Amino acid sequence: MRLTARGAGLCAAAVVLLAVGLAFGYRHLVVLGTACVASLLFAAGYVWWRPRLTVARGVEPDRVMRGESSTVTLTVGNASRLRGATLVAHDRCGAASVPVPLLRLKAGGETTAQYPVPTDRRGVVAIGPLRVVRRDPLGLMALARGYGGTAQVWVYPRVHRLTAVPTGITRSLDGRDDRVPHGTITFDTLREYVVGDELRRVHWRTSARVGELMVREQLDTSLPRLAVLLDDRRRSYPDPERFEAACEAAASLVMAAFRDELPIALRLLSGRAAAGPSARDFLDVLAEADFAEMSGKSIEELRTQRVGDTLVYLTGDPDLTQVSTLRTAYPTLVAGVFGDARPALERIVVLAVRDGEEFAAAWDGVQRW
Repeated sequence: MRLTARGAGLCAAAVVLLAVGLAFGYRHLVVLGTACVASLLFAAGYVWWRPRLTVARGVEPDRVMRGESSTVTLTVGNASRLRGATLVAHDRCGAASVPVPLLRLKAGGETTAQYPVPTDRRGVVAIGPLRVVRRDPLGLMALARGYGGTAQVWVYPRVHRLTAVPTGITRSLDGRDDRVPHGTITFDTLREYVVGDELRRVHWRTSARVGELMVREQLDTSLPRLAVLLDDRRRSYPDPERFEAACEAAASLVMAAFRDELPIALRLLSGRAAAGPSARDFLDVLAEADFAEMSGKSIEELRTQRVGDTLVYLTGDPDLTQVSTLRTAYPTLVAGVFGDARPALERIVVLAVRDGEEFAAAWDGVQRW
């Protein structure tokens, strides 16, 4: 509860009138001061009453690409059967406050309001709660309360179509690396039998030993696996727009991998990783990505725990010394550098570009991985 400018002036006037009236015996001033106090008490009691409101919020869609439209629909109802409500409401939408017309909401009535979500920037837009401000008729006091829950809208980076996909890699018996477009099946692990498994995959020796049917789980070892490492260090991006371009490149790689049904791993240099059966899980991480301060621990992890055949490193820092140590762990190493510098390193495919669209063109222009 807070005093408005008018309420603060009336409160000061009440103090002066009562002080002067009581000190010098002016009864008329005392009456006026008492009337001011009564007005303030009435205002406090009026705004303290809590209206019974129901708030339903819907967001459609809640996940969009940057620049696409998303709409919030608010339905606010007055659950009271006797009293109407004169209210002023604002809904929080990211950093903005959106006015919602709720003046003179009658008993049992409801109103619906819609407004667009700003999607011009990548990120997660927090929506709600609805902030309802109740004022007294004299405009002396105001009290704000929150109603309803909250929602979020994930604004994904723009996606640029990539047509080229690296081939898979498998090792031959004579030690050579063969690049193949299709997979080869190899044993991975054993698991318990479930209804629907083929009997020819049952491992009878292990089944006899443990007393339960165990089947062989097989894995395609030569499918191309993409590993994307996104540099999210603040010092790597003098211009924040370069980080947005790097996120667009990562999103484009994710969508290309899922389109061609290829395994992909996504990691941020700060340590966060994306995992899940759908592209949405990866794009959520990219929408939530922000600058962080760290030492690059993920590079050490990728060196000891190889997670793919082709590593794509996206950064705004032209210094690739640290990531160049991964050349022995990954047969193919691609560095997307967003900026003016054009570094060149042996055994690293360097794509020096300015934005996500240039990255897509440069990626498709690579003749051989």
